[in-house]
Amino acid sequence: MTARDASVYRCQQCGFASPKPGTCPDCKRATGELAALVEERPAPSRGARRTPAPQSRPRLLREITLERGDRVETGIGELDRVLGGGVVRGSLVLIGGDPGIGKSTLVLQAARALAKVAPPVLYVSAEESAAQVKMRADRLGIAADGLLLWAETDLSAVQAALDDVKPHALVVDSIQTVFLPELESAPGSVAQVRECGGRLMTLAKGLGIATFLVGHVTKEGTLAGPRVLEHLVDTVLYFEGESHHAYRILRAVKNRFGSTNEIGVFEMGERGLAEVKNPSGFFLAERPTGAAGSVIVSSLEGTRPLLLELQALVARASFGTPRRTVLGADYNRVCLLLAVLEKLAGMPLASQDVFVNVAGGGRVTEPAADLGIVIATASSYMDRPVQGDVLVLGEVGLTGEVRAVSGIEMRLKEAAALGFRRAVVPRNSVGGGAKFPLEVRGVATVGDALEALLG
Repeated sequence: MTARDASVYRCQQCGFASPKPGTCPDCKRATGELAALVEERPAPSRGARRTPAPQSRPRLLREITLERGDRVETGIGELDRVLGGGVVRGSLVLIGGDPGIGKSTLVLQAARALAKVAPPVLYVSAEESAAQVKMRADRLGIAADGLLLWAETDLSAVQAALDDVKPHALVVDSIQTVFLPELESAPGSVAQVRECGGRLMTLAKGLGIATFLVGHVTKEGTLAGPRVLEHLVDTVLYFEGESHHAYRILRAVKNRFGSTNEIGVFEMGERGLAEVKNPSGFFLAERPTGAAGSVIVSSLEGTRPLLLELQALVARASFGTPRRTVLGADYNRVCLLLAVLEKLAGMPLASQDVFVNVAGGGRVTEPAADLGIVIATASSYMDRPVQGDVLVLGEVGLTGEVRAVSGIEMRLKEAAALGFRRAVVPRNSVGGGAKFPLEVRGVATVGDALEALLG
């Protein structure tokens, strides 16, 4: 046996390879766990089918033209928004999410929509039987003539069938359950996921097939399998949501053909996923009135401003070390803002438990919500509610200054459309005599904001 033919022993968690059996040293150093190395034999050098690229020679950039149909709208507006205006032919899109979040429902509805505008579409189910997928399709009211369904786990068989079917789009549900028979490792192993992903990338690019891959996530919330899979694909989307909430958020973390700042909002119902055209109204539908610790902030997601309710609860600590619990915001940033409140506003939060939550399961990721966190915390501590028609915006520095934020005009326009009458924003954001659709008060420091909102 030559060195090329020898087996390797690979960690199924991180992909570490060793010529000898044992446990993974990388996982032991990182997590302290003893992950066993699984034997993997190399794939045979012959028999692997290669699809030639349509362009076999280098060309000048100015000679390359984009055809009108290179990007196809799926017909699902929220999905098209996240993809950058539609799916690109020959692209590889990976959709990950927790079990039961609705990944299969999303790709099945996307396949139905694509089958109407660019048939045929091949849906390969590697987890469920054809009858099970048919039951879901009937429940969702899906009966597209251009949609082909195939329950198959052998990726080689799928590859051989593409010449006959000639689909314009391909869905593989999921990448962790398909396999290549020439590899002796089990489906879902690092070797299988890596090789299947590479094979699908070659097919997508070579044949110009828009390909959607469904991927499972680990308990840490990351996509299962080797990280190289995320590097191979063109787009990585995460489908997020809470099981006890009807809403779902589709978020791009990688997109070679569009922005990674856009999000799509859906509502899960009996008839599948429905687009939420007004996400701000959706998140604010159940906000309380006259409650201390509740503040409305604006989070800019790409070109879309979202209004979210940010809640804070301050209570006397029961133990020596006060608790800090944060849901939907950055924990370290919240701790920083609490320190600013204690140092500059004189609030003794070191003896208080503080809980911060973005209502409805939303998430704020930008500093524009800093002032909202400060005001919500102070409101709860002082037991003084903030008026319900006020929007709070601003980044807070360590010296208590309130810094300017981007996209102030579109944020205020969205707030005015939802019935808000006032806004407290950074003073530097309202300079130059600009006119806004609601009453705006500029503040320079945290103290100014506390005086304006809580007296």
